[in-house]
Amino acid sequence: METYRTYKPDEIGAAELQNIMQGSIAPRPICFASTIDKAGNINLSPFSFFNMFSTKPPIVIFSPARRVRDNTTKHSLENVLEVPEVCINIVNYAMIQQVSLSSTEYAKGVNEFVKSGLTPIQSTLIQPPRVKESPVQMECVVNQVVQLGNTGGAGNLIICEVKLIHVNPNILNAVGKIDQQKIDLVARLGGDCYVRANGDALFEVPKPLTTLGMGVDALPDEIRNSKYLTGNDLGMLGNTERLPEQTDIDVYKRMNKNLTEILQLKGDELVKAKHLMAQSLLINKDVESAWKVLLS
Repeated sequence: METYRTYKPDEIGAAELQNIMQGSIAPRPICFASTIDKAGNINLSPFSFFNMFSTKPPIVIFSPARRVRDNTTKHSLENVLEVPEVCINIVNYAMIQQVSLSSTEYAKGVNEFVKSGLTPIQSTLIQPPRVKESPVQMECVVNQVVQLGNTGGAGNLIICEVKLIHVNPNILNAVGKIDQQKIDLVARLGGDCYVRANGDALFEVPKPLTTLGMGVDALPDEIRNSKYLTGNDLGMLGNTERLPEQTDIDVYKRMNKNLTEILQLKGDELVKAKHLMAQSLLINKDVESAWKVLLS
């Protein structure tokens, strides 16, 4: 049995707790926030405590945490308390190094657009500018700021309502939807690590929205308790609504020479060979054929 290392948040330091949480709650999308104070000073800074929480109304939240080392607050937080507007610029791989540079803790009044070399463009409805290089820019008003604590590491939830979205047409597919390969997003992990959502890192998992999967509990015991099929394999099989007909299984057996040879085996060797063959089909998302092998 696994022996887990258990931590009580109140009994460890803020830096260690932050390391555990940021290393395990990941990858996190990045909010690249441009804000402005009453004097007109612009600030541009990235935050990985960020996500969407509602579609109608369109609500996104990011959280500038108080600095762990000295319990001070970020300029972005101070700005939205003065001018409750923010432009949230989505970050992709082509701009990540400049985004990282903008997180440098420059003095108040220093414009991170200038320091990072990124291009400000005028927003339509709000005062803070957009980042031209960003593939998607969201003009937002700040509905509420929720202070979660007053010690180093405490977050401040900036609840934003999206009023206008600008999308670069170069990231769209043929039917006008955002293409996940073209947008080439990046996300934050723990420490200095990021992840790029592109190429082989992308995969699809069909959602059981239109079908009623039988569930892992309904799988035959030999399959559910397999020594060879993984939890992911069982999840794919359990997402099946109807099993293939016996006539279809028989046709598949006649047409598949490898399966015919496997079926000559006996006992544990037969089970192992069938399960490994089914697993290879599941890797290629061919769930129906995997079932035909398992039921042969």
